[in-house]
Amino acid sequence: MRKVFLKVVGGLIITILILQYNVIVYANEITDLQNEQSNNQKKIDETKEQKDQVSQEKSDVQKQVDELNSQISEYESQIGELDYKINDLNTQITDAENQINEKQENYDKQQELLEKRLVATYEAGETSFLDVLLSSESLTDLISNYYLISEIAEADIGLMEKIENEKKEIEEAKTTLENNKKELDSSKVEKESKSVQLQTAKTEKSQYVSQLSQEEQDLQQEIDELTKDNQQILNDIKVAQEKYKKQLEELANKKPSTGGSSSSGSNSSGSSGGGATSGTSNAGGFIRPVNGGTVTCNGRYSSGKFHGAIDYGVSSGTPVYAAADGVVLTTKSITTSYGTYVVIQHANGLQTWYAHGTPGSICVSPGQSVAQGQMIMKSGNSGNSSGPHLHFEVRKAPYTYSYSATKYGDDCRVDPNLYF
Repeated sequence: MRKVFLKVVGGLIITILILQYNVIVYANEITDLQNEQSNNQKKIDETKEQKDQVSQEKSDVQKQVDELNSQISEYESQIGELDYKINDLNTQITDAENQINEKQENYDKQQELLEKRLVATYEAGETSFLDVLLSSESLTDLISNYYLISEIAEADIGLMEKIENEKKEIEEAKTTLENNKKELDSSKVEKESKSVQLQTAKTEKSQYVSQLSQEEQDLQQEIDELTKDNQQILNDIKVAQEKYKKQLEELANKKPSTGGSSSSGSNSSGSSGGGATSGTSNAGGFIRPVNGGTVTCNGRYSSGKFHGAIDYGVSSGTPVYAAADGVVLTTKSITTSYGTYVVIQHANGLQTWYAHGTPGSICVSPGQSVAQGQMIMKSGNSGNSSGPHLHFEVRKAPYTYSYSATKYGDDCRVDPNLYF
């Protein structure tokens, strides 16, 4: 019995010793791991510091690039304005020259007619209007002669006045023409100066871009493409605003739409018979441009970066409606930037932009007047888009865009929510 007891006690002692050893081993291993973790964290912290330092350096370079991007956009915008002004002045000069030629031709004809009238009067000799009246054989003949004499006198006076007025108009037209030519020359000189500044800024930007990482350079290339696309869009819109000036004036004279009037919340529909049905519009006069879907971006991305528009997460093929009565300024499908898009000008001076539509789905055309709630295209995933949605943007004059904007008001984009 004693032997059995000793064996049990011995086994317990051995077991305890083994467990203690394992605890010590595990404790040592844990300590080693903790030390290793601490060392790794230290390395991570050191690496982060280095990364932060590098990121800061790159951030400074990127800031320089962004500033130069803003300068380049401004120069390009100014050059675009000058190009538009130069074209307009050339048109005015051509029109003025045509008007001067036409007025000069009329003036010459009237002058020739007056000269013939004076020659005829001279050749009539001493015969006076009084002689004509006294030679009348009856009262009826006297009245008739008096009427003829009055008509001739009025015609002579009117002819001389007309000649004098046409002469003044020709002189005024010539003065305007000369002023336009001077302004044209000045605009060309200014454009040349801006072009030099633009090229200098682009050269300086290239030097900074070369210091960026490949990833940042790729991003910068994308920014450049977007900026270029937006500038082209703005130029197209300026041309459209002049081209459809009459429609825009008619729109401005109309009473602005006040949104839907249905008690059920269905907004007004256009000629298409469709219309967004997400609620009536307020004093701003706009309606929601799509039915259903969720707002995936309301001015800013989830990262906090400024987006400048509302993105509605709707499936491709969802009807898109005009937010208010207006005139279509431009429609286009490009592979970058806004993709398939429509821009509408409204009576309140605002523009609404509808982007990333399905290619081939646009059902309105430039210059067309559209009604609030009228279908203009279908949503999609075209251009610089990460998924099916409608990009809805609102701009005020002069409608310029800045990729580096950080909030509404940095450029001409305004918060769409203010107009619903």
